[in-house]
Formats: sequence, structure tokens, C-alpha cells
Amino acid sequence: MQTENTEPSSASVPRHTQPTKTFFGLAQDARRPGFSRPVFNDDYVARFPEDSYGQETAPNARAWRVYVEEAAAFDENMIGQSRDGLDVMLVFAGLFSAVVTSFLVQVSQNLQADFSEMSALLLHDLLLVQLAMVDGATVNVTAPSMNPAEKFEPAVIDVWINGLWVVSLATSLVVALAAVLVKQWLHRYMTFPSGTPGLRSHVRQFRFMGLQKWRVRIIIGMLPIIMHISLTLFFAGLALF
Repeated sequence: MQTENTEPSSASVPRHTQPTKTFFGLAQDARRPGFSRPVFNDDYVARFPEDSYGQETAPNARAWRVYVEEAAAFDENMIGQSRDGLDVMLVFAGLFSAVVTSFLVQVSQNLQADFSEMSALLLHDLLLVQLAMVDGATVNVTAPSMNPAEKFEPAVIDVWINGLWVVSLATSLVVALAAVLVKQWLHRYMTFPSGTPGLRSHVRQFRFMGLQKWRVRIIIGMLPIIMHISLTLFFAGLALF
């Protein structure tokens, strides 16, 4: 006596019971490890053993271990975003300061007398006098076109250009200095001493309160605004150049 096979054949079973995931319009297999979503174990009751009676606030208590785990994830997200922005800001401020300095070196020469041009004009006047004496013509001694004894007065446009570019350079250097200081502060914030979870929790909380007290996140947010002001001043001076 033969029994009938009640199991469905492989041909009758649909191959895809769920909609295929896509990545930029391309179908992807959800079982591929590159597209699998990581699983986070947030069950701290199972991960950390229960504290014995009277040891709920001990240095190695479960509360401190949970605090350290949660604070590490929070700080990594907060500091990681700020650190990436500071790296970009520091590189841009350094390159921009070098560009402004090269322009400023050239235009700063307009704030003082050009003695090479003055020497050329005085030699030209002297040559005209000597040629007149050779020809026997009457020499009319007049004041030279440029007198080294006179006080030099730069043009107003040159003063404005130099002033705008000096302020632009100063603000970009302030941004670079602030970015370096904040990066050192953040690096120090993420460096915890070795010890019990209770000690690390207290140190982290102390540093986090200092981060809020000194408005470090507000300072980081102000750096792009100051950099935009520096760029505006530079382009204003470039328009007058």
C-alpha cells in the first residue's frame, strides 16, 4: 500500500514570498550580508547580571554598565558628526587663509611709496637737465614731480581693499584656531580613563556638563557663519580691486 505524498512540490511554492528589496532601482537579495540590517541587543537585563541586594549603586552595578553603553552610542553619534564638519572647516579655512595672504601681500605695497618709481622719475628729470645744458638751452629748475620728503598718502580705494582683506584673513584664522581647539576638546571628551563603570560614568557626565556649559555645540555651529563672513569680506575687497 502506497501513501500519497502530501508535501507540495518545489515548483508549486513561490520563490519570493516577500517583495524584493531595491537599491537605487536595482533588485537586491535580502539574504546578502552586505544588505542585512545589523541587530542590536538592547536587552541589558540579559546582557548584564542582576545586582545582589544592597549593591545597586556599587561601582560595578548594572546601572553604571547600562549608562556607559548608552552614553558611548550617544557620544559617538554626536561627536562623529561634529568631528567630520570640523575637519572640512579646518582644511577650507587653511586654504582660504593662504589665498587671502597671497592677495594681501601684493596690495599691501600700495600703502607705501614706491621708491623705485620715484628714483626712475628723479633720474629722468636729471637727464632732461643734463641734455638741456649740453644743447646750451636755458635750464628751468623746477620742483621734481615726486618729492621723497613729502608724506605719502595712499589712495582711499587701496585702504579699503587692504582693510577688508586683513579682516577677512583674521576671521579665517580665528575659525582655524577655534576648529583646532574644539577638535582637541572633543578628542579629550571621548578619551575615558580605565576603571570601574561607576567611575567612567561620573567622568563622562562631568565632561558632558562642561560641554554644555561652554556651549561647544553652539561654537561649532557658529564657525561656518564666521567663515561665510570672511568670504563676503574677501569678495567685497576683490570687487574693489
